[in-house]
Amino acid sequence: MRRTAKDYQLRRVCVILTLALVLPWSRAQSADQVASISSALHERDFAKALELLRAALNNSPDNPQLWIMQGFAHLGKGEKKEAQTSFEHALKLSPDNVQALQGKAQIEFDAGSTAAIPLLQRLLRLQPNDPTSHGMLAVLEYRRGNCPVATVHFEKAGALFDSQIEALHAYATCLVRRRKFEKATAVFQRALALNPDDQRERQLLASILLMAQKPQDALATLQPLLQGDTPDVQTLELASTAYEDIHDTERAVSRLRQAILLDPQKVNLYLDFANISSVHQSFQVGINVVNDGIGLLPKAAPLYFARGVLYVQLAEYEKAQADFERAYDLDPSQSLTAAAQGMAAVQANDPDRALQTVQAKLTRKPNDPILLYLQADVISQKGADPGTPDFQLAMRSAKKVVLLQPTLGAARGVLAKLYLQAGQNKEAAAESRKALASDPKDQAALYHLIQALRKTGGKEEIPELLKRLAALRQEATKEERERYRYRLVEGDAQANPPTAQ
Repeated sequence: MRRTAKDYQLRRVCVILTLALVLPWSRAQSADQVASISSALHERDFAKALELLRAALNNSPDNPQLWIMQGFAHLGKGEKKEAQTSFEHALKLSPDNVQALQGKAQIEFDAGSTAAIPLLQRLLRLQPNDPTSHGMLAVLEYRRGNCPVATVHFEKAGALFDSQIEALHAYATCLVRRRKFEKATAVFQRALALNPDDQRERQLLASILLMAQKPQDALATLQPLLQGDTPDVQTLELASTAYEDIHDTERAVSRLRQAILLDPQKVNLYLDFANISSVHQSFQVGINVVNDGIGLLPKAAPLYFARGVLYVQLAEYEKAQADFERAYDLDPSQSLTAAAQGMAAVQANDPDRALQTVQAKLTRKPNDPILLYLQADVISQKGADPGTPDFQLAMRSAKKVVLLQPTLGAARGVLAKLYLQAGQNKEAAAESRKALASDPKDQAALYHLIQALRKTGGKEEIPELLKRLAALRQEATKEERERYRYRLVEGDAQANPPTAQ
């Protein structure tokens, strides 16, 4: 049974009482007063305890233990502000008082405040092996994304979180972020042991096992779900990956087909099928399945990229080019660099607002190459027509960038795109080559080079360039699959944030 924050606080009260009874009291305090206050707190009669404490504090205002007991009595009544005042008064009287630090840290922690961190650090200097302080620090550091520090404190918290699934997920998530898959697996196994019938727990553990390159263990974990009457899409997708990793392609394909029948709108399933088809040189089979996906999802750019890759492997270069062109038309962000994507995200995909922001900054820094590049890129994404003032502004900005910072390959990529739109194909090819010299994995620059060569008669290079583009797309798809597994774990931990109780 999970303890609540109030249960945790009351447990602290009991600790305080035990300690308070053995600590020396002011001569003004009678044994009867001590016993009465202790009894009221034990019986959770906080109003009575506060009444008795007021009288005791009148007699001994410099006794920190009385202030601490008053703090926990206020906490028992839910009066956090008054409790904090009491703990702070106790700390003025006794700066290293463990119980006062614990009480104040708990209040800050419950409020989600990072102000708890220095208090907990002070506690750990006084009590280096206190699992509760380590646990609270672990949760706070996790919440602010500081996994290297959080991981250390999760480890030192020991068994504190053994009954708390959310905290175990947070610990495992940090381990995954640090690519410590073996340890993450062990933590997720502890979480699954708490609830072995939970489908989500099994899927998360299987996902981690696949990251740890343990497909057999992943399948064993998924087996209870696969033996059910209706395994869900995610279970089937994970099982397909595991079967493929142990070279059982027949079962991998079978599970993937099951998943597609259950959720024919899920793009990733068709991409997984295309990947398996490519690995085993069943290119036409892959194309047929991706065709089904495109029939249902005609605006899904990744499907056209996937089919284009398969066409390249069949040496059907015209069809591959057509698919890549369609994919870029559907998803122009494929040609955006990280900087432009970040700008687009910040501006909630509002290019007009993004452009206003960039131009406002350019008034102060007219020769900033990054800002000039962003101006050219955003205008390009807006679809300015050649000859229009916006198009000319984008062209001037891109040209200026490559003069100011010749090694900024992203700007050359934008300039190549603008040259293509203006019909200056030789210039587009030259800029694309320079962009690729800066970043050989720049898919947009490679695609623009293919376009430019097709229009300038340099078609003999195109097949090899298409193969390069196909290889880059396959690599990107593989990386996206890995990111997808990370998102499974990350998403679960974010949806169920941990608490230290």
